[in-house]
Amino acid sequence: MRNVLVVTHTGRADALSAAQEVCGALIAAGVNPVMTRIELEDHNRFANEQVSPHASLEGVKVLGEDVEPAALELAMVLGGDGTILKAAEIVREAQTPLLGINLGHVGFLAESERDGLTDAVRRVVEKDYVVKERLALDVTVFVEGKEAFKTWALNEAAIEKSARERMLEVVLEIDQRPLSSFGCDGVVVATPTGSTAYSFSAGGPVVWPSVEALLVVPISAHALFARPLVVSPKSLIAVEVMERSAGSGVLWCDGRRTWELAPGARVEVKRSPAPVRIARFRQGVFTDRLVRKFSLPVIGWRGHEGGETK
Repeated sequence: MRNVLVVTHTGRADALSAAQEVCGALIAAGVNPVMTRIELEDHNRFANEQVSPHASLEGVKVLGEDVEPAALELAMVLGGDGTILKAAEIVREAQTPLLGINLGHVGFLAESERDGLTDAVRRVVEKDYVVKERLALDVTVFVEGKEAFKTWALNEAAIEKSARERMLEVVLEIDQRPLSSFGCDGVVVATPTGSTAYSFSAGGPVVWPSVEALLVVPISAHALFARPLVVSPKSLIAVEVMERSAGSGVLWCDGRRTWELAPGARVEVKRSPAPVRIARFRQGVFTDRLVRKFSLPVIGWRGHEGGETK
């Protein structure tokens, strides 16, 4: 049997309803819908509170009980980018491809919108999609020279000050050589995928997903040289909280995994050997995705065939 994980933003009624619709359609097509135990319980509570033709979840399998992660073919994610990051965490070890259906605001990682849900299910059933690999990060925290915490990130690893009133003093190191020290609100180390997320908000460049690179973006740095950097994907990036720093810091990876950083703590970030796999329905142009997601003004453009964008 084919197994498709369904991951939902369980705090939204429209997402719960959409997920139940997807589960019903998958079952009708002979595909096993799978959920985590926690999500299935949330869905059952929601189903009991409404009268809907999609409310029945009979036949949904439980991840880790009925179906092992390695047996998953795909993860359909119903929500915004935050829900996709949650799903990426669930299937990290199995490296299951993620297919996002946007129910949020921007949904930059999503492939389809709510009004295309029926077509999305059909194409999943027919295996009408391609899988792309996205660069991910390995993140390690060292305290007094010893490894204290290890995690990963798809979008970014953000080293931030933990107290609003105190600046964080850090030294930045690239490829085991010091680059600069400065006071700041933090430093974001991002992937090309994360270049349209926190890094973008902090003033970093947008990097096309096909470009293999790592981004380093200081946040509100009090320094003459604190520009965003684009470095080799083979580089080792280190951010160390200086002993003289008046404040401590905190590490956030994709806004989901965190670790406190006392003065002297060191964060090392490098490319992970295990990428995140994203499912796509079409070979789209990233420029078009930028225009669509950010509602960029392109009125007046005439293409190479003379077509004008309205």
